[in-house]
Amino acid sequence: MAARIIRSLPSSPLRFHCRSLNSTPSSDAAAAVSPLTFVEKHAPATEKSTPAGPAASKTIDLDSTERLFAGVPTTKLLRSSAILHAAAVESVIDLGTWVMRSGLMDVGPVRGAVLGALRPTFFEHFCAGEDADEAVRTVGEVNRIGLRGMLDYALEDAEDNEACDRNMEEFLRTVESARSRPSSSVSFIIAKITAICPIDLLKRVSDLLRWHCKDPSFRLSWKRDSFPIFSALSPLYHTPCRPEHLTPQEERDLLLAHQRLQTLCEKCQEASIPLCIDAEYTAVQPAIDYFTYSAVVAHNKHEPVVYGTMQAYLKDARQRLLLATEEAERRGVVMGIKLVRGAYMSRESKLAHSLGQESPIHNTIQDTHDCYNECASFMLEKIASRSGAVVLATHNVDSGKLAAAKARDLGIVNGIKKIEFAQLYGMADSFSLGLRNAGFQVSKYMPFGNVDMVIPYLLRRAEENRGLLSASTLDRRLMKKELWRRLKAAIL
Repeated sequence: MAARIIRSLPSSPLRFHCRSLNSTPSSDAAAAVSPLTFVEKHAPATEKSTPAGPAASKTIDLDSTERLFAGVPTTKLLRSSAILHAAAVESVIDLGTWVMRSGLMDVGPVRGAVLGALRPTFFEHFCAGEDADEAVRTVGEVNRIGLRGMLDYALEDAEDNEACDRNMEEFLRTVESARSRPSSSVSFIIAKITAICPIDLLKRVSDLLRWHCKDPSFRLSWKRDSFPIFSALSPLYHTPCRPEHLTPQEERDLLLAHQRLQTLCEKCQEASIPLCIDAEYTAVQPAIDYFTYSAVVAHNKHEPVVYGTMQAYLKDARQRLLLATEEAERRGVVMGIKLVRGAYMSRESKLAHSLGQESPIHNTIQDTHDCYNECASFMLEKIASRSGAVVLATHNVDSGKLAAAKARDLGIVNGIKKIEFAQLYGMADSFSLGLRNAGFQVSKYMPFGNVDMVIPYLLRRAEENRGLLSASTLDRRLMKKELWRRLKAAIL
């Protein structure tokens, strides 16, 4: 099916299989997948993403700051500029991380002072609020400048069923709060499977799925209908030996997790707000994909109710995307994908190195850029052929311009609800506004939760995404340009 859409794919059916026990990745299997071509030729591997051509540059205008920031108050611009400058300084992140993890946070007055300083600065800039109602009010603010909100209750891993049930209540409360906003102002509810299924169980399920991939005779009686999870390039080194089957209690816990996800999907469907499931690190990603695809099979019969997330920095991303979309087409369901680059580079590389394995992350940043752009093009062509839906989550302007130009070439811009661009709340605002001005639907990914919970969450993400914070040069430059323009206009 994909071969009819992407010209570069071979005409013969593609066959994928997991490698057998004690085998190495097959070069033939890897070669069987032609690249999902975005451009006719790839640029040489450098540390820069492929520059957008003239047509793409015309699609998104980032030159007119007056038009970009129309409707953004000067006070907001001043505060945003100051915080982005501070966040770009690595020593600030280092100090914040050290303080939050030190024993100083156990001292009442110190903790109060630190959180008191963070709440009106970094917290308010990068987070939508402390609860669902406050987050929904913040969505109203981004709506006023033509953007939408993706609500993310910023949780870390749940340890037991009690924690999962508490988290589930918050997810449901988020859906109810989102229903109070006008239709389409909230574009997605973001959920983490790690919040509604105990993390140790996710690790166990991932191990069992990997072993089943290595040895298909290893039966999993609890396994539900799903899509292919692994490709020939997927890392299986996390599971070096045959794992024990789930205990009866673990199977009951797994059923509870499925029921939580089922309830959340139904509530989102009732509210007409799609559910997007975040990706995680590879140790638990197989279980997350299993949950996601099971929900897609059950709920995406006519429209994309449930979206999965594909991380383009993984070497197996192209193959897994192709496998999932082919299976969705075969079953007659709509495949929704949020495409990201990925946020666990150092964690993945350290684990692979410790096990004497090759990193699952692309060898160069250019390889990641190419993979992202090719997967984006592939999904856009699916949408043009009335199959699939995509959220292009990227801060990379070149990738955004290429995708925008591709969408325009395919005639899928205005009025098409199955393509959405997204950036983090508090970051890449100029890019978001430029995409909005070009006629695209654009969302801000908006984490929320009490400050005690969210600040450690943000610091962990900041450690993994130092380059992202330091790369806010464009935003800072354009904000400075607009502030100077407004100052001159006021004086003259």
